Amino acid sequence: MHDSLPQFDMPGDEQVHLAAETFRLLADPTRIKVLWALLQGESSVACLAELAGATPTAVSQHLAKLRLAGLVKGRREGTFVFYSAADDHVRGLLAQALHHADHVDRDIPSVDHAEAHRPRT
Repeated sequence: MHDSLPQFDMPGDEQVHLAAETFRLLADPTRIKVLWALLQGESSVACLAELAGATPTAVSQHLAKLRLAGLVKGRREGTFVFYSAADDHVRGLLAQALHHADHVDRDIPSVDHAEAHRPRT
């Protein structure tokens, strides 16, 4: 059916998996705040914790995951590590997500995950 569409191009499984993993990692308000702060410039864990309204321990854990995903990078200076966004792709992802959030129909009910996984009778 889609073979007749010359412009149709389905992404590969690995690319889809990595994109889904990126969205999964961004599905946390603290991580979004931390990343947005890092898009303004390099910062320390303590400063990011204050900006995000979280504990330094929590921010460190979030940063570790974001670093492993390639969304942030760290630069060591003595005993301190300063973090920054990995590249402009991160800015694009967050800017689009926040722009979309400004334009979402506010009447859409939130998903009740427990209800969504309950068997239908």
